[in-house]
Amino acid sequence: MSFPSVLGLRVQALLERARTLDFLAPLALRLYLAPVFFSAGLNKLNAFDATVAWFGNPEWGLGLPFPWLLAFLATAAELIGGVMLLLGLATRLISLPLMATMLVAIFAVHWPNGWFAIAPSNAETSMARPLAALGIPAAEASLENSAGVGERLTQARALLREHGHYDWLTEKGTFVVLNNGIEFAATYLIMLMILFFHGAGRFLSLDYWASRLISGLSSAVPAREPLERPGS
Repeated sequence: MSFPSVLGLRVQALLERARTLDFLAPLALRLYLAPVFFSAGLNKLNAFDATVAWFGNPEWGLGLPFPWLLAFLATAAELIGGVMLLLGLATRLISLPLMATMLVAIFAVHWPNGWFAIAPSNAETSMARPLAALGIPAAEASLENSAGVGERLTQARALLREHGHYDWLTEKGTFVVLNNGIEFAATYLIMLMILFFHGAGRFLSLDYWASRLISGLSSAVPAREPLERPGS
């Protein structure tokens, strides 16, 4: 057997052995998403009247029908979903309403703002540049937006350096322009889709141990003897 074949077999064997740690990937997704959704639901709950108004108002809100009901469902899904994701309990089931909230957020809130959550301020390094080279209109518009964002940030920083305590103002981070695009919501949606199709993972989820328990109980039940036919 040639050296490349032996090397390929060894690499494949190592990759297969790595599957013993496959529970870490869904665990990481759950630990990432759980506080995101729980905090979002808690914010809605703490300002529930304002949340209902935002869901229903067509001028400065979402303009959705039945705003109280939809606000309640979104708040409950995020609060309960955050806890269930953390525990790995009914993970595939709770992913469905959470994906629904992300779809509403994408199409009702963020879609008009494009992809980026934070507007790139340098057209030369923007992710949209390769797509713009292919002639995609949305990417070309994104580069134009980046140029405008860069100009505004440059002027804003100059004003702050001249008239403000710039070092103190930027001590916790640099100034950016919030674009509020679909980037984060789409990322959460993809992560939830992975959990929906693959589940919460082994060992460190209640789903796994519940499945083990149910399988054990099923195997402990003796199979029923088939009834004898008359005359046999």
